[in-house]
Amino acid sequence: MFLTISTTGTPERPATDLGFLLHKHPDKAQVFSTSYGKAHVLYPEADAERCTAALLLEVDSVALVRRGKGKGRGGAPDAALAQYVNDRPYAASSLLAVALSGVFSSAMRGVCNARPERAEQPLPLRIEVPALPARGGPDLVRKLFEPLGWAVTVEPVALDVQFPEWGESRYVRLVLESEGRTLAAALRHLYVLLPVLDDAKHYWVSPDEVDKLLRAGEGWLPDHPEQKLITSRYLSRRWSLTRQAMERLELVRLAEADDSEVEEIDNAVEAEGETEEKPTPLAVQRRDAIVAALHASGAARVLDLGCGQGQLVQALLKDVRFTEIVGVDVSMRALTIASRRLKLDRMGERQASRVKLMQGSLAYTDNRLKGYDAAVLSEVIEHLDLPRLPALEYAVFGSARPRTVLVTTPNVEYNVRWESLPAGHVRHGDHRFEWTREEFRTWAEAVAERHGYGVEFVPVGPDDPEVGPPTQMAVFDIKNVNEKEAKAA
Repeated sequence: MFLTISTTGTPERPATDLGFLLHKHPDKAQVFSTSYGKAHVLYPEADAERCTAALLLEVDSVALVRRGKGKGRGGAPDAALAQYVNDRPYAASSLLAVALSGVFSSAMRGVCNARPERAEQPLPLRIEVPALPARGGPDLVRKLFEPLGWAVTVEPVALDVQFPEWGESRYVRLVLESEGRTLAAALRHLYVLLPVLDDAKHYWVSPDEVDKLLRAGEGWLPDHPEQKLITSRYLSRRWSLTRQAMERLELVRLAEADDSEVEEIDNAVEAEGETEEKPTPLAVQRRDAIVAALHASGAARVLDLGCGQGQLVQALLKDVRFTEIVGVDVSMRALTIASRRLKLDRMGERQASRVKLMQGSLAYTDNRLKGYDAAVLSEVIEHLDLPRLPALEYAVFGSARPRTVLVTTPNVEYNVRWESLPAGHVRHGDHRFEWTREEFRTWAEAVAERHGYGVEFVPVGPDDPEVGPPTQMAVFDIKNVNEKEAKAA
Protein backbone atom coordinates (compact mmCIF):
# COMPACT_ATOMS: atom_id res chain seq x y z
CA MET A 1 0.00 0.00 0.00
CA PHE A 2 1.23 3.46 -0.87
CA LEU A 3 0.15 7.01 -0.05
CA THR A 4 1.85 10.36 -0.58
CA ILE A 5 1.24 13.74 1.05
CA SER A 6 2.71 16.80 -0.71
CA THR A 7 2.79 20.49 0.09
CA THR A 8 4.42 23.62 -1.33
CA GLY A 9 6.10 26.49 0.47
CA THR A 10 8.11 29.70 0.37
CA PRO A 11 11.48 30.69 1.84
CA GLU A 12 9.57 32.18 4.80
CA ARG A 13 7.41 29.10 5.25
CA PRO A 14 9.40 26.24 3.71
CA ALA A 15 7.58 23.14 2.51
CA THR A 16 9.96 21.04 4.61
CA ASP A 17 7.96 22.12 7.68
CA LEU A 18 5.89 19.09 6.70
CA GLY A 19 8.60 17.03 8.41
CA PHE A 20 7.99 18.87 11.70
CA LEU A 21 4.22 18.42 11.40
CA LEU A 22 4.56 14.69 10.71
CA HIS A 23 7.34 14.29 13.32
CA LYS A 24 9.43 12.50 10.67
CA HIS A 25 12.73 13.96 9.44
CA PRO A 26 12.94 14.47 5.64
CA ASP A 27 16.57 13.32 5.55
CA LYS A 28 15.77 9.90 7.00
CA ALA A 29 13.97 6.81 5.81
CA GLN A 30 12.25 5.34 8.84
CA VAL A 31 10.65 1.95 9.49
CA PHE A 32 7.88 1.22 12.01
CA SER A 33 6.54 -2.18 13.06
CA THR A 34 2.79 -2.78 12.91
CA SER A 35 0.67 -5.79 13.80
CA TYR A 36 0.54 -6.79 10.14
CA GLY A 37 3.92 -5.84 8.71
CA LYS A 38 6.18 -2.80 8.39
CA ALA A 39 5.41 0.84 7.64
CA HIS A 40 8.08 2.88 5.85
CA VAL A 41 8.14 6.69 5.87
CA LEU A 42 10.36 8.43 3.32
CA TYR A 43 10.54 11.70 1.41
CA PRO A 44 10.91 11.41 -2.40
CA GLU A 45 11.42 15.19 -2.53
CA ALA A 46 12.14 17.74 0.17
CA ASP A 47 13.13 21.36 -0.35
CA ALA A 48 11.78 24.78 0.53
CA GLU A 49 9.46 24.91 -2.50
CA ARG A 50 7.99 21.41 -2.44
CA CYS A 51 8.01 18.48 -0.01
CA THR A 52 6.44 15.03 -0.36
CA ALA A 53 6.13 12.45 2.40
CA ALA A 54 5.36 8.86 1.42
CA LEU A 55 3.91 6.10 3.57
CA LEU A 56 4.61 2.61 2.26
CA LEU A 57 2.94 -0.25 4.12
CA GLU A 58 4.31 -3.76 3.63
CA VAL A 59 1.63 -6.21 4.73
CA ASP A 60 2.64 -9.63 5.99
CA SER A 61 -0.20 -11.77 4.61
CA VAL A 62 0.72 -14.71 6.84
CA ALA A 63 0.58 -12.53 9.97
CA LEU A 64 -2.80 -11.22 8.86
CA VAL A 65 -4.16 -14.77 8.63
CA ARG A 66 -2.58 -15.91 11.90
CA ARG A 67 -4.27 -13.13 13.82
CA GLY A 68 -7.53 -14.66 12.61
CA LYS A 69 -9.33 -11.51 11.55
CA GLY A 70 -10.24 -12.49 8.03
CA LYS A 71 -13.99 -12.73 7.47
CA GLY A 72 -15.63 -15.95 6.55
CA ARG A 73 -13.02 -18.41 7.78
CA GLY A 74 -14.39 -21.88 7.49
CA GLY A 75 -17.18 -20.73 5.17
CA ALA A 76 -16.87 -21.24 1.43
CA PRO A 77 -14.64 -24.08 0.19
CA ASP A 78 -12.10 -21.57 -1.18
CA ALA A 79 -11.97 -19.56 2.07
CA ALA A 80 -8.52 -20.89 3.00
CA LEU A 81 -7.08 -19.74 -0.33
CA ALA A 82 -8.85 -16.38 -0.12
CA GLN A 83 -7.03 -15.64 3.12
CA TYR A 84 -3.75 -15.53 1.20
CA VAL A 85 -4.83 -14.46 -2.30
CA ASN A 86 -6.43 -11.05 -1.80
CA ASP A 87 -5.82 -7.32 -2.26
CA ARG A 88 -4.80 -6.53 1.34
CA PRO A 89 -1.08 -5.97 0.58
CA TYR A 90 -1.74 -3.61 -2.34
CA ALA A 91 -4.96 -1.62 -1.95
CA ALA A 92 -5.61 1.13 0.61
CA SER A 93 -7.89 -0.18 3.36
CA SER A 94 -8.36 -0.18 7.13
CA LEU A 95 -4.81 -1.55 7.36
CA LEU A 96 -3.50 1.70 5.89
CA ALA A 97 -5.85 3.77 8.05
CA VAL A 98 -4.53 2.07 11.21
CA ALA A 99 -0.95 2.62 10.02
CA LEU A 100 -1.71 6.33 9.48
CA SER A 101 -3.02 6.68 13.03
CA GLY A 102 -0.06 4.79 14.46
CA VAL A 103 2.79 6.38 12.49
CA PHE A 104 1.34 9.91 12.37
CA SER A 105 -0.56 9.91 15.67
CA SER A 106 0.72 13.31 16.86
CA ALA A 107 0.06 14.89 13.47
CA MET A 108 -3.48 13.52 13.46
CA ARG A 109 -4.09 15.20 16.83
CA GLY A 110 -2.66 18.47 15.55
CA VAL A 111 0.27 18.40 17.98
CA CYS A 112 3.58 19.96 16.88
CA ASN A 113 5.79 21.31 19.65
CA ALA A 114 8.48 22.45 17.21
CA ARG A 115 6.08 24.46 14.96
CA PRO A 116 2.82 24.86 16.94
CA GLU A 117 1.66 27.77 14.78
CA ARG A 118 2.08 25.71 11.60
CA ALA A 119 -0.05 22.88 12.95
CA GLU A 120 -3.02 25.25 13.16
CA GLN A 121 -2.50 26.84 9.73
CA PRO A 122 -4.14 25.56 6.53
CA LEU A 123 -1.62 24.15 4.06
CA PRO A 124 -1.70 23.63 0.31
CA LEU A 125 -2.00 19.85 0.25
CA ARG A 126 -1.98 17.17 -2.41
CA ILE A 127 -2.69 13.59 -1.36
CA GLU A 128 -2.44 10.66 -3.74
CA VAL A 129 -3.57 7.07 -3.24
CA PRO A 130 -2.65 4.98 -6.31
CA ALA A 131 -4.92 2.01 -5.53
CA LEU A 132 -8.07 2.51 -3.49
CA PRO A 133 -10.96 0.02 -3.32
CA ALA A 134 -14.15 2.00 -3.92
CA ARG A 135 -17.34 0.05 -3.35
CA GLY A 136 -19.72 2.56 -4.87
CA GLY A 137 -17.38 3.73 -7.62
CA PRO A 138 -16.00 7.20 -8.45
CA ASP A 139 -19.34 8.88 -7.71
CA LEU A 140 -19.24 7.78 -4.07
CA VAL A 141 -15.62 8.92 -3.75
CA ARG A 142 -16.67 12.41 -4.81
CA LYS A 143 -19.71 12.39 -2.51
CA LEU A 144 -17.46 11.62 0.44
CA PHE A 145 -14.57 14.03 -0.16
CA GLU A 146 -16.03 17.01 -2.06
CA PRO A 147 -18.29 18.18 0.83
CA LEU A 148 -15.10 18.46 2.90
CA GLY A 149 -13.62 21.01 0.50
CA TRP A 150 -11.34 18.72 -1.48
CA ALA A 151 -10.82 19.01 -5.22
CA VAL A 152 -11.18 15.36 -6.19
CA THR A 153 -9.57 13.59 -9.13
CA VAL A 154 -10.67 9.98 -9.31
CA GLU A 155 -9.65 7.64 -12.12
CA PRO A 156 -11.04 4.10 -12.39
CA VAL A 157 -8.40 1.38 -12.74
CA ALA A 158 -8.95 -1.09 -15.56
CA LEU A 159 -9.12 -4.78 -14.74
CA ASP A 160 -6.37 -5.35 -17.32
CA VAL A 161 -4.92 -2.67 -19.60
CA GLN A 162 -4.18 -5.35 -22.18
CA PHE A 163 -7.88 -6.26 -22.35
CA PRO A 164 -9.93 -3.03 -22.09
CA GLU A 165 -13.09 -4.92 -23.02
CA TRP A 166 -12.99 -6.53 -19.56
CA GLY A 167 -14.02 -3.18 -18.13
CA GLU A 168 -13.11 -1.40 -14.92
CA SER A 169 -12.12 -2.88 -11.57
CA ARG A 170 -13.47 -1.73 -8.22
CA TYR A 171 -10.24 0.20 -7.65
CA VAL A 172 -9.52 3.86 -8.36
CA ARG A 173 -6.56 6.20 -8.34
CA LEU A 174 -7.40 9.06 -6.03
CA VAL A 175 -5.89 12.57 -5.89
CA LEU A 176 -7.10 15.09 -3.31
CA GLU A 177 -6.06 18.75 -3.48
CA SER A 178 -6.84 21.65 -1.19
CA GLU A 179 -5.45 25.11 -0.52
CA GLY A 180 -7.07 25.53 2.87
CA ARG A 181 -6.81 22.36 4.92
CA THR A 182 -4.83 21.61 8.08
CA LEU A 183 -2.74 18.46 7.98
CA ALA A 184 -4.53 17.07 11.06
CA ALA A 185 -7.94 17.42 9.40
CA ALA A 186 -6.65 15.77 6.20
CA LEU A 187 -5.30 12.77 8.13
CA ARG A 188 -8.57 12.37 10.03
CA HIS A 189 -10.53 12.41 6.77
CA LEU A 190 -8.35 9.62 5.41
CA TYR A 191 -8.48 7.63 8.64
CA VAL A 192 -12.28 7.44 8.48
CA LEU A 193 -12.98 7.39 4.75
CA LEU A 194 -10.40 4.86 3.51
CA PRO A 195 -12.09 1.92 5.29
CA VAL A 196 -15.51 3.37 4.43
CA LEU A 197 -14.72 3.18 0.72
CA ASP A 198 -13.26 -0.31 1.09
CA ASP A 199 -16.40 -1.21 3.09
CA ALA A 200 -14.47 -3.73 5.18
CA LYS A 201 -12.25 -3.86 8.25
CA HIS A 202 -9.48 -6.30 9.03
CA TYR A 203 -10.30 -6.42 12.74
CA TRP A 204 -13.34 -7.05 14.90
CA VAL A 205 -15.37 -3.85 15.38
CA SER A 206 -15.96 -3.37 19.10
CA PRO A 207 -17.93 -0.62 20.92
CA ASP A 208 -14.83 1.56 21.33
CA GLU A 209 -14.88 2.10 17.55
CA VAL A 210 -17.72 4.56 18.13
CA ASP A 211 -15.40 6.77 20.19
CA LYS A 212 -12.67 6.51 17.53
CA LEU A 213 -15.13 7.56 14.84
CA LEU A 214 -16.41 10.55 16.80
CA ARG A 215 -12.89 11.72 17.65
CA ALA A 216 -11.71 11.50 14.05
CA GLY A 217 -14.99 12.97 12.76
CA GLU A 218 -15.00 15.96 15.11
CA GLY A 219 -15.72 19.16 13.22
CA TRP A 220 -16.85 17.56 9.94
CA LEU A 221 -18.85 14.35 10.35
CA PRO A 222 -21.95 15.80 12.13
CA ASP A 223 -22.75 17.97 9.08
CA HIS A 224 -21.60 15.63 6.32
CA PRO A 225 -24.43 14.82 3.85
CA GLU A 226 -23.33 11.15 3.76
CA GLN A 227 -23.09 10.88 7.55
CA LYS A 228 -25.34 7.80 7.81
CA LEU A 229 -23.46 5.85 5.14
CA ILE A 230 -20.08 6.78 6.62
CA THR A 231 -21.16 5.78 10.12
CA SER A 232 -22.70 2.48 9.03
CA ARG A 233 -19.76 1.38 6.90
CA TYR A 234 -17.11 2.51 9.39
CA LEU A 235 -18.80 0.41 12.07
CA SER A 236 -19.08 -2.59 9.72
CA ARG A 237 -22.86 -2.22 9.60
CA ARG A 238 -23.24 -3.20 13.23
CA TRP A 239 -26.71 -1.82 13.78
CA SER A 240 -26.46 -1.21 17.53
CA LEU A 241 -23.15 0.67 17.23
CA THR A 242 -24.39 2.67 14.24
CA ARG A 243 -27.47 3.77 16.15
CA GLN A 244 -25.35 4.76 19.14
CA ALA A 245 -23.00 6.80 16.94
CA MET A 246 -25.87 8.50 15.09
CA GLU A 247 -27.50 9.50 18.38
CA ARG A 248 -24.25 11.01 19.66
CA LEU A 249 -23.68 12.85 16.37
CA GLU A 250 -27.18 14.29 16.60
CA LEU A 251 -26.37 15.54 20.11
CA VAL A 252 -23.28 17.29 18.71
CA ARG A 253 -25.36 18.91 15.96
CA LEU A 254 -28.02 20.09 18.43
CA ALA A 255 -25.38 21.46 20.79
CA GLU A 256 -23.74 23.44 17.98
CA ALA A 257 -27.10 24.81 16.84
CA ASP A 258 -27.94 25.82 20.42
CA ASP A 259 -24.43 27.17 21.11
CA SER A 260 -24.14 24.93 24.16
CA GLU A 261 -22.13 21.97 25.37
CA VAL A 262 -23.01 18.40 24.46
CA GLU A 263 -23.13 17.49 28.15
CA GLU A 264 -25.86 20.07 28.75
CA ILE A 265 -28.02 18.65 25.96
CA ASP A 266 -27.36 15.08 27.11
CA ASN A 267 -28.25 15.87 30.74
CA ALA A 268 -31.43 17.61 29.65
CA VAL A 269 -32.54 14.48 27.81
CA GLU A 270 -31.74 12.32 30.83
CA ALA A 271 -33.69 14.60 33.16
CA GLU A 272 -36.90 13.93 31.23
CA GLY A 273 -36.70 10.31 32.34
CA GLU A 274 -37.38 8.98 28.88
CA THR A 275 -35.01 6.05 29.14
CA GLU A 276 -35.39 2.96 27.02
CA GLU A 277 -34.74 -0.36 28.68
CA LYS A 278 -31.75 -1.96 27.01
CA PRO A 279 -31.98 -5.63 26.06
CA THR A 280 -29.77 -7.99 28.03
CA PRO A 281 -26.63 -8.76 25.95
CA LEU A 282 -26.43 -12.31 24.62
CA ALA A 283 -23.12 -12.86 26.46
CA VAL A 284 -24.86 -12.12 29.76
CA GLN A 285 -27.82 -14.39 28.90
CA ARG A 286 -25.32 -17.14 28.05
CA ARG A 287 -23.50 -16.81 31.38
CA ASP A 288 -26.80 -16.80 33.27
CA ALA A 289 -27.89 -19.98 31.46
CA ILE A 290 -24.59 -21.68 32.28
CA VAL A 291 -24.78 -20.71 35.97
CA ALA A 292 -28.39 -21.97 36.14
CA ALA A 293 -27.40 -25.31 34.57
CA LEU A 294 -24.48 -25.67 37.00
CA HIS A 295 -26.84 -25.01 39.93
CA ALA A 296 -29.23 -27.67 38.62
CA SER A 297 -26.37 -30.18 38.39
CA GLY A 298 -25.29 -29.53 41.98
CA ALA A 299 -21.68 -28.89 40.89
CA ALA A 300 -19.30 -27.28 43.36
CA ARG A 301 -15.93 -27.76 41.60
CA VAL A 302 -16.04 -26.34 38.07
CA LEU A 303 -13.67 -26.19 35.08
CA ASP A 304 -14.01 -23.32 32.60
CA LEU A 305 -12.25 -24.80 29.56
CA GLY A 306 -11.22 -22.09 27.10
CA CYS A 307 -11.84 -19.43 29.74
CA GLY A 308 -10.54 -16.56 27.59
CA GLN A 309 -10.44 -13.30 29.53
CA GLY A 310 -12.21 -14.75 32.58
CA GLN A 311 -15.75 -13.37 32.34
CA LEU A 312 -17.40 -16.65 33.35
CA VAL A 313 -14.83 -17.33 36.09
CA GLN A 314 -15.62 -13.87 37.49
CA ALA A 315 -19.35 -14.62 37.48
CA LEU A 316 -18.86 -17.99 39.20
CA LEU A 317 -16.70 -16.45 41.92
CA LYS A 318 -19.65 -14.32 43.01
CA ASP A 319 -21.61 -17.46 43.88
CA VAL A 320 -20.48 -19.17 47.10
CA ARG A 321 -21.96 -22.49 45.94
CA PHE A 322 -18.92 -22.92 43.70
CA THR A 323 -16.08 -23.87 46.01
CA GLU A 324 -13.38 -24.36 43.36
CA ILE A 325 -13.21 -22.69 39.92
CA VAL A 326 -10.42 -23.45 37.46
CA GLY A 327 -9.96 -21.44 34.26
CA VAL A 328 -7.96 -23.12 31.49
CA ASP A 329 -6.82 -21.51 28.25
CA VAL A 330 -4.03 -22.08 25.75
CA SER A 331 -3.32 -18.33 25.47
CA MET A 332 -1.05 -16.83 28.14
CA ARG A 333 -2.15 -13.37 27.02
CA ALA A 334 -5.79 -14.26 27.71
CA LEU A 335 -4.85 -15.68 31.11
CA THR A 336 -2.93 -12.49 31.96
CA ILE A 337 -5.97 -10.39 31.10
CA ALA A 338 -8.17 -12.75 33.14
CA SER A 339 -5.82 -12.39 36.12
CA ARG A 340 -6.11 -8.60 35.89
CA ARG A 341 -9.89 -8.78 35.53
CA LEU A 342 -10.15 -10.96 38.64
CA LYS A 343 -7.57 -8.83 40.52
CA LEU A 344 -5.85 -12.00 41.71
CA ASP A 345 -2.89 -10.05 43.10
CA ARG A 346 -5.22 -8.14 45.44
CA MET A 347 -7.70 -10.90 46.24
CA GLY A 348 -8.17 -12.03 49.82
CA GLU A 349 -6.70 -15.38 50.84
CA ARG A 350 -10.06 -17.10 51.28
CA GLN A 351 -11.38 -15.97 47.91
CA ALA A 352 -8.06 -16.69 46.17
CA SER A 353 -8.17 -20.30 47.41
CA ARG A 354 -11.34 -20.84 45.31
CA VAL A 355 -9.87 -19.88 41.93
CA LYS A 356 -6.98 -21.01 39.76
CA LEU A 357 -5.88 -20.13 36.21
CA MET A 358 -3.91 -22.69 34.19
CA GLN A 359 -2.44 -22.84 30.71
CA GLY A 360 -3.42 -25.92 28.76
CA SER A 361 -4.55 -27.20 25.38
CA LEU A 362 -7.89 -28.98 25.02
CA ALA A 363 -6.45 -31.04 22.19
CA TYR A 364 -4.45 -33.12 24.70
CA THR A 365 -5.31 -35.14 27.79
CA ASP A 366 -4.39 -33.44 31.04
CA ASN A 367 -4.44 -35.23 34.39
CA ARG A 368 -4.91 -31.89 36.17
CA LEU A 369 -8.47 -31.74 34.81
CA LYS A 370 -9.66 -35.02 36.36
CA GLY A 371 -12.00 -35.23 39.34
CA TYR A 372 -14.15 -32.11 38.84
CA ASP A 373 -17.93 -31.97 39.13
CA ALA A 374 -18.52 -30.00 35.94
CA ALA A 375 -16.75 -28.55 32.91
CA VAL A 376 -17.90 -25.67 30.72
CA LEU A 377 -16.98 -25.23 27.04
CA SER A 378 -18.58 -21.86 26.31
CA GLU A 379 -18.19 -20.72 22.68
CA VAL A 380 -15.07 -22.88 22.29
CA ILE A 381 -15.67 -25.73 19.84
CA GLU A 382 -16.35 -23.45 16.86
CA HIS A 383 -12.81 -22.05 17.14
CA LEU A 384 -11.31 -25.49 16.39
CA ASP A 385 -10.82 -27.01 12.98
CA LEU A 386 -13.29 -29.88 12.57
CA PRO A 387 -10.56 -32.57 12.32
CA ARG A 388 -9.37 -31.59 15.83
CA LEU A 389 -12.75 -32.00 17.51
CA PRO A 390 -12.24 -35.74 18.25
CA ALA A 391 -9.10 -34.90 20.24
CA LEU A 392 -11.02 -32.34 22.33
CA GLU A 393 -13.87 -34.82 22.74
CA TYR A 394 -11.57 -37.50 24.19
CA ALA A 395 -9.63 -35.04 26.38
CA VAL A 396 -12.84 -33.78 28.02
CA PHE A 397 -15.35 -36.65 27.92
CA GLY A 398 -12.95 -39.59 27.83
CA SER A 399 -10.04 -38.50 30.01
CA ALA A 400 -11.10 -35.66 32.35
CA ARG A 401 -14.64 -37.08 32.55
CA PRO A 402 -16.45 -34.61 34.83
CA ARG A 403 -19.95 -35.57 35.93
CA THR A 404 -21.52 -32.68 33.96
CA VAL A 405 -20.31 -30.99 30.78
CA LEU A 406 -21.92 -27.84 29.34
CA VAL A 407 -21.21 -26.92 25.71
CA THR A 408 -22.50 -23.73 24.08
CA THR A 409 -22.01 -22.74 20.45
CA PRO A 410 -23.66 -20.34 17.95
CA ASN A 411 -26.73 -21.47 16.04
CA VAL A 412 -25.90 -20.61 12.43
CA GLU A 413 -29.59 -20.63 11.50
CA TYR A 414 -30.11 -17.54 13.68
CA ASN A 415 -27.50 -15.52 11.74
CA VAL A 416 -30.17 -14.22 9.34
CA ARG A 417 -31.60 -12.25 12.28
CA TRP A 418 -28.37 -10.25 12.82
CA GLU A 419 -28.76 -7.02 10.83
CA SER A 420 -25.04 -6.30 10.91
CA LEU A 421 -23.93 -9.73 9.65
CA PRO A 422 -23.47 -10.05 5.86
CA ALA A 423 -25.10 -13.09 4.31
CA GLY A 424 -22.88 -16.18 4.24
CA HIS A 425 -20.51 -14.90 6.96
CA VAL A 426 -19.83 -16.41 10.36
CA ARG A 427 -20.21 -14.31 13.49
CA HIS A 428 -16.49 -13.98 14.17
CA GLY A 429 -13.49 -14.20 11.90
CA ASP A 430 -11.91 -16.97 13.99
CA HIS A 431 -14.89 -19.33 13.79
CA ARG A 432 -13.91 -22.41 11.77
CA PHE A 433 -17.56 -23.47 11.51
CA GLU A 434 -21.01 -22.71 12.87
CA TRP A 435 -23.59 -25.50 13.18
CA THR A 436 -27.31 -25.73 12.63
CA ARG A 437 -29.40 -27.11 15.47
CA GLU A 438 -29.58 -30.49 13.76
CA GLU A 439 -25.80 -30.63 13.19
CA PHE A 440 -25.10 -29.74 16.83
CA ARG A 441 -27.65 -32.27 18.09
CA THR A 442 -26.16 -35.02 15.91
CA TRP A 443 -22.64 -34.31 17.18
CA ALA A 444 -23.67 -34.05 20.83
CA GLU A 445 -25.74 -37.24 20.80
CA ALA A 446 -22.88 -39.16 19.19
CA VAL A 447 -20.43 -37.87 21.84
CA ALA A 448 -22.83 -38.81 24.63
CA GLU A 449 -23.29 -42.30 23.20
CA ARG A 450 -19.55 -42.90 22.86
CA HIS A 451 -18.68 -41.79 26.40
CA GLY A 452 -21.66 -42.83 28.50
CA TYR A 453 -23.38 -39.49 29.02
CA GLY A 454 -26.98 -38.42 28.70
CA VAL A 455 -27.56 -35.12 26.88
CA GLU A 456 -30.28 -32.48 26.87
CA PHE A 457 -30.52 -29.31 24.79
CA VAL A 458 -31.30 -25.85 26.13
CA PRO A 459 -31.98 -22.70 24.04
CA VAL A 460 -30.06 -19.57 25.08
CA GLY A 461 -31.49 -16.19 24.12
CA PRO A 462 -34.76 -15.48 22.33
CA ASP A 463 -36.06 -18.73 20.83
CA ASP A 464 -37.22 -17.72 17.35
CA PRO A 465 -40.03 -20.00 16.12
CA GLU A 466 -38.43 -20.21 12.66
CA VAL A 467 -34.67 -20.26 13.21
CA GLY A 468 -34.31 -21.13 16.89
CA PRO A 469 -32.17 -19.36 19.53
CA PRO A 470 -28.93 -17.42 18.84
CA THR A 471 -26.97 -19.81 21.10
CA GLN A 472 -27.53 -23.51 21.63
CA MET A 473 -26.42 -25.36 24.76
CA ALA A 474 -25.96 -29.08 25.33
CA VAL A 475 -26.01 -30.37 28.92
CA PHE A 476 -24.18 -33.70 29.24
CA ASP A 477 -24.65 -35.57 32.51
CA ILE A 478 -23.36 -38.98 33.61
CA LYS A 479 -25.93 -38.93 36.42
CA ASN A 480 -28.81 -39.12 33.94
CA VAL A 481 -27.39 -42.29 32.39
CA ASN A 482 -26.89 -43.92 35.79
CA GLU A 483 -30.47 -43.13 36.80
CA LYS A 484 -31.85 -44.65 33.59
CA GLU A 485 -29.76 -47.78 34.09
CA ALA A 486 -31.00 -48.08 37.70
CA LYS A 487 -34.64 -47.80 36.61
CA ALA A 488 -34.10 -50.41 33.87
CA ALA A 489 -32.62 -52.81 36.42
